[in-house]
Amino acid sequence: MEKSDSSKNTYWKKNLQYLGVLLCVWFVVSYGCGILFVEQLDTIRIGGFKLGFWFAQQGSIYVFVILIFVYVYLMNRLDNKHGAEKD
Repeated sequence: MEKSDSSKNTYWKKNLQYLGVLLCVWFVVSYGCGILFVEQLDTIRIGGFKLGFWFAQQGSIYVFVILIFVYVYLMNRLDNKHGAEKD
């Protein structure tokens, strides 16, 4: 079944919206928590380590992996909503 151009545009716009939001989260976590807000975050400790250091070394990696799973979840929902066929 051929999709209409309107449906394709809606799908693509929603995909770009998801990417934009997730990339903003990625930027804030990697650049903001790892570089800009380190001094403020270092006032908090997790497991004996300063939170700013923890984000720069490990926390941002955890957030990146979570973002991947969030993107997969959102795209599966979007695919189901727009009737995208699986290969």
